[in-house]
Amino acid sequence: MKGILLVNLGSPDSPDPKDVKKYLGEFLMDERVIDIPLVARTALVKGIILNTRPKQSAAAYKKIWWDEGSPLIVISERLQNKIQQQVDVPVGLAMRYGSMSIKKGLQELVDKGVDDVLIFPLYPQFAMATTETILVLAEALRKTNFPDLKIESVPAFYNKPDYIEVLSNSIKRHLEDKNYEHLLFSYHGVPERHIKKSDVTKSHCKIDGSCCITPSKAHEFCYRHQCLEVTRLVAKKLHLEEGTYSTSFQSRLGFDPWLLPYTDRTIERLGKQGVKNMAIVTPAFVSDCLETLEEIAMEGEELFHEVGGKEFTTIPCLNDDAEFVDLLANWISNWVSKSLTVS
Repeated sequence: MKGILLVNLGSPDSPDPKDVKKYLGEFLMDERVIDIPLVARTALVKGIILNTRPKQSAAAYKKIWWDEGSPLIVISERLQNKIQQQVDVPVGLAMRYGSMSIKKGLQELVDKGVDDVLIFPLYPQFAMATTETILVLAEALRKTNFPDLKIESVPAFYNKPDYIEVLSNSIKRHLEDKNYEHLLFSYHGVPERHIKKSDVTKSHCKIDGSCCITPSKAHEFCYRHQCLEVTRLVAKKLHLEEGTYSTSFQSRLGFDPWLLPYTDRTIERLGKQGVKNMAIVTPAFVSDCLETLEEIAMEGEELFHEVGGKEFTTIPCLNDDAEFVDLLANWISNWVSKSLTVS
């Protein structure tokens, strides 16, 4: 029997510093998140970050925590339940980090009689620290715990026409009554070295002004290209005028070069240049979370006002939007009835 396992990033069990420290420890010790040698990663994470960052992150989580729990978890569960209502196979939910583990998710499906699982990473774009780490762990678990289980996965869907239409419709709907001057597409940042490590050609990715717009098989796994392509396709769909929108990257860590331009500096620059009304959308996330609800909707707005901005509109992620639910349910139904075809 076929089954689906939706997989999102994860969340601490609570905004308590102890739970946040446990969660950050698992997340940051992932070799595909901080991709440096184990000794150096351990020294950095356990010797420095986990002794300083949990209290700060816990305070941020407390700002956005819902009565029902972590927004990312609650929203993901709503999405799971709505999809389950539309498809005839079991739909499970797991997180790459935290207590809702992929192992638990797979076990729940196996207990229901599932022997063929479609892993569905809830990320439109491919990245080492998101999709790749999910699939690597799922395969390791299959070998050690579920040897009779067949596993397939959904590829990055950043450029699928029906996804672009759903995302564009959501943006348009949330901006209908807004008199904005600039729309910023903010994607989660990654170190530049991740882009080069993911280059299957080992030579195409230069992170310059041309490689992401020059056709190459490297684009299948190039996070930067895929982010820029989402911006381009949505801008085309919405008939946005050149100069009224741009792309940036948020949430950097450490001192290594990360993808540019940075979101906070872009917000600051736009405000200083006289933009009074701006909107921001975060298409690297399908579910609102700490990075969208606190870093963008709170810190980003505060920064914009500090440099003279007036209206700051944060467009929600797709979350459990009806069109998005229909889209995912349709892709899943296609896989169940035929083969893995997401288009």
